[in-house]
Amino acid sequence: MAKIIGMVKAIIKEAVYEVELDEQKIKLDAKPFAMEVAAVSATTYHVLAGSNSYLVELVHIDKEAKLVQLKINNTLYQVALKDEMDALLENLGMDTLLESKAEDLKAPMPGLILEVAVEAGQNVAKGDKLLILEAMKMENVIKAPADGVVGQVHISVGDSVDNGQVLIGFE
Repeated sequence: MAKIIGMVKAIIKEAVYEVELDEQKIKLDAKPFAMEVAAVSATTYHVLAGSNSYLVELVHIDKEAKLVQLKINNTLYQVALKDEMDALLENLGMDTLLESKAEDLKAPMPGLILEVAVEAGQNVAKGDKLLILEAMKMENVIKAPADGVVGQVHISVGDSVDNGQVLIGFE
């Protein structure tokens, strides 16, 4: 397991915790925090903090989004992590520049619309299937380039489309 050295903010639901880590100690909200950690497996740990005992399982890490899913004593928690660079960008008002926003989806090639999987007003996540475009006798699943809300669907099943034609608009 990689060691994290420095200051991070851990956000769980609405609660924000400042965690400072170095080689010898941990501080939680600027107060020393004593705990003992023993590995049970590659992703599971037994943690003693004061008189409390916790079984902590690392369920998933999304490094790009800086999200960690932990199961602590069989309760699932999603933890968002913000490091010093994230705090600096936020203070400068530049944190929204890093967010990927969906723009109008254009046809990557001429073809025939076989399926439309979304409708106006629908929330989509990056990678969700939006439509199937048949081109050169191949079915191409066109996926959402980013999270967003479908604004307008400009095509229907059976439509022929040209390269670069707007297929779906996002809000």
